[in-house]
Amino acid sequence: MTMIDPVKLDRLAEVAVRTGVNLQKGQDLVITAPLSAIELVRAITVHAYKAGAGIVMPFFTDEAITLARYENADDSSFDRAPAWFYEGLAAAYKGGAARMAITGDDPMLLADQDPAKVARLSKATSIAAKPAMAPIVGFEVNWNIVAFPGAGWAARVFPDLPVEEAQGKLMDAIYKASRLDGDDPVANWAAHTKELKKRVQWLNDHDFAALKYTGPGTDLMLGLADGHIWKGGASPALNGVVCQPNIPTEEVFTCPHAYKVDGVVSATKPLAHQGNVIENIKVRFEAGRIVEATATKGEAVLKALLNTDDGACRIGEVALVPHSSPISQSGTLFYNTLFDENASCHIALGQCYADTITGGSEYSPEELQQKGGNQSLIHVDWMMGSDAVDIDGITKTGEVIPVMRKGEWA
Repeated sequence: MTMIDPVKLDRLAEVAVRTGVNLQKGQDLVITAPLSAIELVRAITVHAYKAGAGIVMPFFTDEAITLARYENADDSSFDRAPAWFYEGLAAAYKGGAARMAITGDDPMLLADQDPAKVARLSKATSIAAKPAMAPIVGFEVNWNIVAFPGAGWAARVFPDLPVEEAQGKLMDAIYKASRLDGDDPVANWAAHTKELKKRVQWLNDHDFAALKYTGPGTDLMLGLADGHIWKGGASPALNGVVCQPNIPTEEVFTCPHAYKVDGVVSATKPLAHQGNVIENIKVRFEAGRIVEATATKGEAVLKALLNTDDGACRIGEVALVPHSSPISQSGTLFYNTLFDENASCHIALGQCYADTITGGSEYSPEELQQKGGNQSLIHVDWMMGSDAVDIDGITKTGEVIPVMRKGEWA
């Protein structure tokens, strides 16, 4: 018996439907979720149909079934993924369906599995999933991701508590981070988006050529893509629906120039990736490419990630988050990128978002690359901001303008 507050779970479901994906009357909804999150999926389904959904179609994964593959499948299984499934998802999005993803599995589920098999299956899945991910990366449809406090995840975040109690505490943390408290969480999100848009407007007005990062273990000049656009908060997808892709979110973000990043940068928080925790990442960039990478824990996993493809050792997203964000101030390490990325400024290895370049959604991958937009099978965020990091904007004429000081907006 979990200690998850059903009222809080229902409110999360309602906000996910109304504010997150902003489901439209008659629109189908595709949900992907861990089986452990069935309570949340059911609540989302109720609110989706109340909002006028056409068809709600959930697809589930299960931790035990995932482990069964690693422990029993033939070796050849790890170079394959169900392309037919992802082609079906792509057809659904092309037909106008919205997408909602629920995260909540144990982030360390695969920690004891063969890392080579984990890497092989991750790459095979990324290749097979490209048709389904393209409408998401290109922001063609309204989509959203929210979190459910799965037992394994909760036990990682709060290891000293009984699992039922840990789940309740993680639900409380999700609830607070997702701005669901008060009388009207939908209004909370409208006000929050308004504040994020002020930052977006200021950054877009300045149209910086580059950002300069200075802090402990960090001295980085990060060029921005030609025609880059800062984004944050709720935004219209190409289908015209204004949605809030991530709940929670504290970031404003844009597209870096994949070939104009130089210097060193050190991670300020661990990265949970493919069942491993990578700690104290430090990398050196030359002309946009990571030419040296170290970590005190999980270095082999990091290097395997960087070798996924040609774009994996370059970055496709840069995001600014104040150190005073609610998630940062909670002091909780979630081992989940949806939350941890909103506690700190961060960069993402791999694929860029096409809509962070002016006209980018109409460009081919080759045209995006010419603007500086990185192309890769992966998109992995890791944190490199703190209360000791300063960021300056460098204008096209070389003027230096403070953006952040000691982790806060200047």
